[in-house]
Amino acid sequence: MAETHHVYKLADRPRGTPTEDAFEYAEEAIPEPGPGEALVRTIYMSVDPYMRDRMRDTESYAEPWDVGEPLHCGVVGEVVESNGAGFEAGDVVTGELNWAEYATAPAAELTQVDPNRGPLSAYLGVLGMPGNTAYFGVNEVIQPHAGDTFVVTGAAGAVGSVAGQIAKLNGARVVGFAGSDEKVEFLEEDLGFDVGINYKEVDDYGAALREAAPHGVDSYFDNVGGPITDAVFNHLNVDASVGICGQISLYNATELPTGPRKLMNLIQTRATVEGFLVSDFSERFDKSAKQLGQWVADGTIQYRETVTEGLENAPDAFLGLFEGDNIGKQLVQVSEYEG
Repeated sequence: MAETHHVYKLADRPRGTPTEDAFEYAEEAIPEPGPGEALVRTIYMSVDPYMRDRMRDTESYAEPWDVGEPLHCGVVGEVVESNGAGFEAGDVVTGELNWAEYATAPAAELTQVDPNRGPLSAYLGVLGMPGNTAYFGVNEVIQPHAGDTFVVTGAAGAVGSVAGQIAKLNGARVVGFAGSDEKVEFLEEDLGFDVGINYKEVDDYGAALREAAPHGVDSYFDNVGGPITDAVFNHLNVDASVGICGQISLYNATELPTGPRKLMNLIQTRATVEGFLVSDFSERFDKSAKQLGQWVADGTIQYRETVTEGLENAPDAFLGLFEGDNIGKQLVQVSEYEG
């Protein structure tokens, strides 16, 4: 094993859309695990839109990163050394680790996974945080019924693509917004969505919704916010259910738009709007993992990944999220699994 490795640190707090200048690519000594810790070699790392919020100096639902300190992300990796952490060299684990080739973590922050159950990358996507977000967001927050019209934004992303499929399993008619014709084809042909809408080719979101959902919207899984959400709120049915999962259209905004101005619609529709975090359901991840694993194994749930090769390209993969470059889960492959 080499004596040094590479790690990304936050170089500066970006204003507006981040650029490469926000990232520092440093070479450091490989850390040694302290008592009760394991040293993990990164195989795959996850980049996610919520990380943009961690670049700010204000508190949010995710703790902000400090300038000059390593960035953090979901990682699946191989244990290299265990210092009383209860793992053996060669074990595969997931956890919140650094954007780095190697990282240490306490045993309590790592979860061992079975590399024989499926591709390791899936533990950061459909079998990981995004899959759990979709599972609980649909089944416990929004709770669509058979015959409902279910709309999801960011529909070709890691969360939205799974959420729409789960809604279909619940008997809903599913409409998904995505950002290219290729993504719409993925939604309709591969995932079984009833209608896909390429929002980049639409001048009037309201008109597109009236055509795709002529009987209104009963359930809405919001990953994007902004004018698409405004349009959906104008089409909510009585007793509609809305789950607010993300607001990617606003993450790079230097000033938030005045609002909300659509709340008057909730008086007439008596709709329920609830924000949620996947961590709210952490005590029941075993349940979701078992069900998602079964659905993936038998082909009930389909998924796609966009994989960028090399730690040095992680900023490009992250910045591409805000351009809609990815289909499905965006990952960075840092090394090969040698197990």
